Amino acid sequence: MGTEDYNELTLNFDLLSTLEMAKIMNQEDKKVPLAVERVLPDIARAIDIIVEKLKEGGRLFYVGAGTSGRLGILDAVECPPTFSVDPEMVQGIIAGGEKAITSAVEYAEDDVEQGKEEIRKREVSENDVVVGITASGTTPFVISALEEAHKRGARTVLVTNNYNSPAKGFVDVVIEIDTGPEVIAGSTRLKAGTSQKLVLNMFSTISMAKLGKVYGNIMVDVKPTNQKLINRAVRIIKKITGATEDTALERLKACNMNVKEAIVSIMGNLSPAESRKLLEESNYYLRIALERLGEKTTLKP
Repeated sequence: MGTEDYNELTLNFDLLSTLEMAKIMNQEDKKVPLAVERVLPDIARAIDIIVEKLKEGGRLFYVGAGTSGRLGILDAVECPPTFSVDPEMVQGIIAGGEKAITSAVEYAEDDVEQGKEEIRKREVSENDVVVGITASGTTPFVISALEEAHKRGARTVLVTNNYNSPAKGFVDVVIEIDTGPEVIAGSTRLKAGTSQKLVLNMFSTISMAKLGKVYGNIMVDVKPTNQKLINRAVRIIKKITGATEDTALERLKACNMNVKEAIVSIMGNLSPAESRKLLEESNYYLRIALERLGEKTTLKP
């Protein structure tokens, strides 16, 4: 496996100065986006599957062990506050359970039965998508979860940093990111983990954008649950509507802190109830609602 090879550029890593160590790590990290670029068509195929199932009311599951599992959980838990989705829509599953989020539970990644059980207890079905994340491509917990999901009719995706995973025979999309040997041999929390984070960023961000939770490059479904996010919500409303700060905040509060409803309320001079109705008729796509009001839907710098 490429991720287990010895990196010829770092054979004497421990003898280098601190600055030399930092430079060589930075040099190796620069290779990661290029490795991701080579598999963009596969990433796009996976995203289209995810969007299709989420539109139908399905769920997205990330399954991993160790670093890969934690990255899946990180991406999943960021979706509700960023895009106002139900926490059930995107879920992270890690070998070893919650304890493994903060502590290494190394033996858990070999637990084949637990991998299957995690899929069974969530009643994964043909409505769902399961993404297995494993640098080696061979982690038993992840492979067994993918296999069980496949048997239950779910769509499946494998994100790996090696070739010839045993899961390739039964997943819908295989994303093989060749990040090569790590600075420290086998430490896949480094380049491999970075590449996985980049891919998961694309999965969630692009999927949510295609579900209407992004307008232009603005997170119009943000949940204003603290002062920082309230300020962001007000800036978003001002940016799209051209309203004053006072008007933006007033309409935001009147619309029960719903950014989209506040925008439609201002642009159409509608009551909160009327704004909500128009958004419902537009499947909560802000762009469609604004077009129905006869408004231009392109953002200005």
